[in-house]
Amino acid sequence: MRCLVITPDGLVPTERPTPAPGHEQLLVRVHATALNRADLMQIAGVYPAPPGWPADVPGLEYAGEVVAVGPGVRERAVGDRVFGLVGGGGLADHVVVHERTAVRVPDALSWTEAGAIPEVFMTAHDALVQAEARPGELVLVHAVASGVGLAAVQLARAFGMQVVGTVRDSADAARKLDAARALGLRDGVALGAETLGDAKRLAEALAALTGAPARGADVVLDLVGGAYVGATCAAMAARGRMILIGLVAGRRDTLDLGLILNRRLSLRGTVMRSRPLEERIATAARFAREGVPLLADGRVRATIDATYPLEEANAAYALLASNRTTGKIVLTVG
Repeated sequence: MRCLVITPDGLVPTERPTPAPGHEQLLVRVHATALNRADLMQIAGVYPAPPGWPADVPGLEYAGEVVAVGPGVRERAVGDRVFGLVGGGGLADHVVVHERTAVRVPDALSWTEAGAIPEVFMTAHDALVQAEARPGELVLVHAVASGVGLAAVQLARAFGMQVVGTVRDSADAARKLDAARALGLRDGVALGAETLGDAKRLAEALAALTGAPARGADVVLDLVGGAYVGATCAAMAARGRMILIGLVAGRRDTLDLGLILNRRLSLRGTVMRSRPLEERIATAARFAREGVPLLADGRVRATIDATYPLEEANAAYALLASNRTTGKIVLTVG
């Protein structure tokens, strides 16, 4: 099989033996995959793959066709169109996955569209589930124009929630907010460096966005971390729930514990990549029940910024690192 291997000179196409599926496993011929910031960290050597996954081949998702099944497979068959998450090795033309983590691709989706779905939609859906988000609640999404952010906007709206969000102030900020509004964002704000550098101003900006303290966000999906965490607590409603998904703004912040105590706020961290198999199976099953029907009838859809062939992955990752993208970058695998 072909795969892209991490080297000091970037990702290099390499031929390796095609793996054979084991017990309850599928061999999937990959037709599309997509990029994630975790890949950039792995390529930089600071985010190793979990045990059991390729250490030198990045890639966290796939969309493709089942070409072989291992012993004990009952729910999938050769020829099935599936997509899902992997702990690594997604930048290849074949992957081996457990059959119960592979979700059926709706017939209406092209391979390119399917390749843009798993990581962002399953992450956003799982975060809303963990937050116990309910119809009528207000959801605040940081980095709302990211792949996960745009998926969260669509899913929350489909489930009857209102959504507001933030982006970093840049030349592309207005375009990014417009893209999110087109998918259902009620209101958004671009946060400049002067606001981000001042905790009081950041808290005020978020309170204005969420209507706090009279209203406040019931649910927060924070893909940024750092100074956003403490400031966001002041913009949350009583019994608000924050799900911390990313740390691109840093790993540390100062929190007002009295505020958390008095408003009875909840803060939970989440990761997808390193979950045990049983949890990955449960996540896939719930997304298949609740998320896939929305994709099938077009109520939610993939948001694709750019498409590259697998062989041009280095250029695709350079675009991802530029922070100019809105939605996903997809790699097609010929």
